[in-house]
Amino acid sequence: MSSERPLDPVSSIKVKLGVLVAVSVVVAVLVDQIGDAAGVPLWMSIPVTVAAALAATQWLARGMTSPLRQMTSAVRAMAGGDYGQRVTATSSDEVGVLAGAFNAMSADLASADLQRRELVATVSHELRTPLTAQRALLENLVDGVVQPDDDALGKALHQAERLSELVADLLDLSRVEAGAVPLRLAPVRVEDLLLRAVDETSVDGRPVRVRHSVHPADLTVVADPARMAQLLANLVDNAIRHTPPHGEVRIGARVEDEHSWLIEVSDDGPGIPADRAARVFDRFGSGDAIGGGTGLGLAIARWVTELHGGTVAVVPTPPGQVGALLRVQLPRTPRPSTPTQETPMSVTPTTSTPTPSVAPHPTHPAGATGRPGGSGPASPAGPPAGLGTLWPEEDRRPRPGVVLAALGVGTLAALTWPYRGIGLATGIVLLLTGALMWVVARNRTRPWTIVCGVLAAALALTTVLRDADGVVTLAVLAGVVVAAAGLTLARGLLAHVASAAAWPLSAVRGLPLLARTFSATSRISQLWPVLRTVGVSIVVLAVFGGLFASGDAVFGSWASALVPDLGWDTIVLRTFVLALVSGVALTGAYLAINPPAVDRVRLPDSPRNRRAWEWAVPVGLVVALFAGFLIAQATAMWGGVEHLRRTTGLSYAEYVHQGFAQLTVATFLTLVVAATTLRVASVATVRDRALVRGLIGALGVLTLAVVASALYRMSLYQDAFGFTVLRVFVDGFELWLGLLVLMLLAALVRLSGSWLPRAALVTGAVFTLGFAAMNPDAWVASRNVDRFDATGVIDASYLSTLSADATPVIVERLPVDLATCIVGHSRTPDAGDDALSWNLGRSRAASATESLSVVTDARSGGTYDCSPYLSSEYGSR
Repeated sequence: MSSERPLDPVSSIKVKLGVLVAVSVVVAVLVDQIGDAAGVPLWMSIPVTVAAALAATQWLARGMTSPLRQMTSAVRAMAGGDYGQRVTATSSDEVGVLAGAFNAMSADLASADLQRRELVATVSHELRTPLTAQRALLENLVDGVVQPDDDALGKALHQAERLSELVADLLDLSRVEAGAVPLRLAPVRVEDLLLRAVDETSVDGRPVRVRHSVHPADLTVVADPARMAQLLANLVDNAIRHTPPHGEVRIGARVEDEHSWLIEVSDDGPGIPADRAARVFDRFGSGDAIGGGTGLGLAIARWVTELHGGTVAVVPTPPGQVGALLRVQLPRTPRPSTPTQETPMSVTPTTSTPTPSVAPHPTHPAGATGRPGGSGPASPAGPPAGLGTLWPEEDRRPRPGVVLAALGVGTLAALTWPYRGIGLATGIVLLLTGALMWVVARNRTRPWTIVCGVLAAALALTTVLRDADGVVTLAVLAGVVVAAAGLTLARGLLAHVASAAAWPLSAVRGLPLLARTFSATSRISQLWPVLRTVGVSIVVLAVFGGLFASGDAVFGSWASALVPDLGWDTIVLRTFVLALVSGVALTGAYLAINPPAVDRVRLPDSPRNRRAWEWAVPVGLVVALFAGFLIAQATAMWGGVEHLRRTTGLSYAEYVHQGFAQLTVATFLTLVVAATTLRVASVATVRDRALVRGLIGALGVLTLAVVASALYRMSLYQDAFGFTVLRVFVDGFELWLGLLVLMLLAALVRLSGSWLPRAALVTGAVFTLGFAAMNPDAWVASRNVDRFDATGVIDASYLSTLSADATPVIVERLPVDLATCIVGHSRTPDAGDDALSWNLGRSRAASATESLSVVTDARSGGTYDCSPYLSSEYGSR
């Protein structure tokens, strides 16, 4: 099996696809099982498994679709007049067969184009000779140089006959090709047919004998008499012109079997060379042109034969003999068939020796395809609309440096991330990934890209400052979205969504660049030997180092200090980290090198609705619903607890907790309604613009009131039941939605909101940074301690789930026994973490726990009885 195209020996595209699916599934299952056995987290194993399956598919699928891509390029070139295009196909499946048929078609088109050019040249030559002779004769007659006697007039008549013969042949051939020559079948006595052909040869007066024979003598067939006479006339005329003076032409007809009969015409001429035998029946082929004439006789003979459902061919001349023999095989009762189009050449296309390009035909209609001689542009002006337009790969250079840098970042992560918490190593790897993207980014000098890069870097630093998983995950994801928007220069709302999706999609879109890079590096003579040497050296060190480390304790201690843990599970985990981080860095770099045109992702243009009531009525109903909701809110607030219980059966706490999520969703949907209205509403007149501003403005103001109501309800609920990180985040998210509403109201002033998507992205990133900067775990712990100081009630179980960011507050403000129990059940890190795992939140937590003398005992069961503190009775919920 070829290493270049592994599936070439498979002869079915269906089987190939089945192999691809089977291998990708097997690879995915194996990688997933290995990761699961080694304890690799699911969020890490899923992308690595998908990447491994894609890599296996990409390797196996090499060359499967390349003929299709080549055919696409070749068709565009052929549409411009270049018929020398050929497709390389090494497989034997349907795609390979299609490529072979394409090459045959291309060769036929090249031949047809060549013949068309020869047609013009030959017809011009044939017409020029008699016309020149006639013109000279007529000029002599006019000038009195030649007398108008029989000899002069005979010469003029001869030239006119040559013109008439050429025109008649061309007309006959065009009728036959157009299918405009129906056969009028009738019984024909072959003896009479041949005698008529022999009699007609005497008119030319050539010194050539013509003999005929028929076996059996009374042979009668069904044919078109006129067409058969034309067939014999052309065959005999060709033979006479190639026979030397006083030579002989022989015409024979005989029965071959009960279904067919033969006509054979032979001469004493030089014969037909083997290399020309396949072309003598072409129009202006190498048969007729040699002996003079129009070069169309044998072509007409072939078409007449095919009309009768027969065949005509050249019988090879035996070595050492002369003369040509043409044999026509015809059915005794023909079934007429439509002549095939111009396929006279027996061309066997090959992929290794393509036919040279053929010059464009000079008689194509002007402007039809943009070929020479036309004034219009070429039709194949680039790729069709689609992926090539939305995501053009403008930079196609191999990037070995980028690949090696991405592998370096992945290797650093594989060496430093496993068995360490989020900290300095995580931040360094993220910043290096961003730096790689920045260096290769096409748009790195654009102000928007710079702003997004700074925001993304600040968000990545939260990995060093905070220990809370939720906060760090939110910040990193926000950084990814912001970085993608900066690289792609996204402006519209859908463009921002597309830019975020473009990063993972780069894993597929960037495969050709990766393949080109590997192909380029394979041509570097020293690279692969160096890589092989490094690989063998690592294996040797691992094997012998492991043996010596297990055989000597001192050597083992040295090895442990220099080499990370290389147990089986560790190797698998580090491999997954290497693949994941390298892939993220590489796809990010590709996105920076070839950013997609995400601003082309937009909703189709819709006409503005000039009838205002079609959009104003629905928007007005939404405004009315918002107003009714706010009235109900005011009634509940001012009516008091008894009114609320009497009308709804709910307590005040249950009422304020009810529906907060619905209010948040309603706020978001309000933005959608406003954006849709601005898209479809007419703003052509002053009245239209006033109506838009009035309704959307009223909706925005009422939405702000709903935002305030939602925040007030959440505040009451938190006062009653305490604070959590999720509740604080939702408060912030609701505030951000309110800010978006304010920006929407600002956009109403000029009815232009093109700046809103970018403003929303920046404010969202700033909100995320502010959320991380406020240290939400510590803030929530502080508010719960305040509530404990005021009421004596605290949710100790919830506090024990907070990250190390909350530990200093808990230790400093709660009683030692309660703080010890809470911290003992939290995930406060060991003080012995190394520098690469350093994190500000964990560092402060470790310093705070030093004041708790019994923290170690508390972690293992404790000297305190923690059950009262952590029981449901001690906490409020």
